[in-house]
Amino acid sequence: MKRLGLIVVLGLAMAGCARTPGPEAPPAAPFATQISYSTGPCFGACPVYAFTVQANGDGSFEGKRFTQTGGTKRFKLSRADYDAFAAALAPYRPAPGTSRRYSQGEKGCERAATDLPSAEVTWVGPDGKSQLYYYFGCDMEANRAMADAIGNAPDLIPALAPLIGERP
Repeated sequence: MKRLGLIVVLGLAMAGCARTPGPEAPPAAPFATQISYSTGPCFGACPVYAFTVQANGDGSFEGKRFTQTGGTKRFKLSRADYDAFAAALAPYRPAPGTSRRYSQGEKGCERAATDLPSAEVTWVGPDGKSQLYYYFGCDMEANRAMADAIGNAPDLIPALAPLIGERP
């Protein structure tokens, strides 16, 4: 009888640990096997460069203007660095097969400061390609989180710092 009581008590205790279904989680962002990132010039000495990183750890950098390293250089990155970079940009990735522009006069950029740089990001994965163009002068307060995420994303790849050099 004691055993039966113990079994019932343990069963009830385990039932209390059962997970109740909650709201459905949002779908995961599409996985990109390759991400390309390039910057545009500003009025001043903003670094202008492009790089491509792949989930397998391969990277390629091209310094164009005002970078520590000019020309094309190959580099390696860890999977953790790739995943952090991809995760920082994921909230702003357009649906596969589409593109989104934040440029002067376009939706999301009705008010814009002039002479600032831009960034273009291209994701390529098994679900297709998507592109984002972002001008850093677009509605600066309204788009602060996006500007910070896009502008700071290269910092998540340590191998880029000595190639890009100082950024204003």
